[in-house]
Amino acid sequence: MQIAMVLYDRFTALDIVGPYEALSRLPDVQVDFVAQAAGPVRADTGFLALTADKALADVPHPDVVVVPGGPGTFTEVENEALLEWLRTADATSTWTTSVCSGSLLLGAAGLLEGRRATSHWLTLDFLPQYGAEPTGERVVPDGKYITAAGVSSGIDMGLTLVGKIAGDEHAQAVQLLTEYDPQPPYDAGSPQKAPAHLVEEFRTNSRFSLT
Repeated sequence: MQIAMVLYDRFTALDIVGPYEALSRLPDVQVDFVAQAAGPVRADTGFLALTADKALADVPHPDVVVVPGGPGTFTEVENEALLEWLRTADATSTWTTSVCSGSLLLGAAGLLEGRRATSHWLTLDFLPQYGAEPTGERVVPDGKYITAAGVSSGIDMGLTLVGKIAGDEHAQAVQLLTEYDPQPPYDAGSPQKAPAHLVEEFRTNSRFSLT
């Protein structure tokens, strides 16, 4: 099974590293980090770069596609080369997935029309522009498409997909070995739980825009 993990300038690191930690533990799997051109691709903070060992053109028909989000999403929704690759890969993929605002890239490629999907809470309202039905759920399967909400939810998406591919027990083993047992020091991980003034501040100052 070949998994293509997409990189682009200013992606969010955990969006792709979280699913990688789960999916790379599938049996008989090959994981390829891919970008428009092979080489290092810098994450949104500017501090970290991951290496795309292959160009998109080198991996035209992966079994699984994983698309991260991040501030760079709002440039990439107009990158026809990436969108066309997503359409081509999706035509033969078994699973097409995204994390965070990566669902907007699936939407821009025309893959979420009429489907339920999720995204980061700051970008959820963009999904209807692509004909998708937004939902605030953390992980949303719809046929072969699985979208995850913001950043850390990519781990949940990865485990969900491991369970669908290799069975519940294998997914439980991966969860155990990665000791994924969240016990956060604060209960502010969603706009429904966080202090209202923080939610309003981020909504007001968000640079997320498709215009």
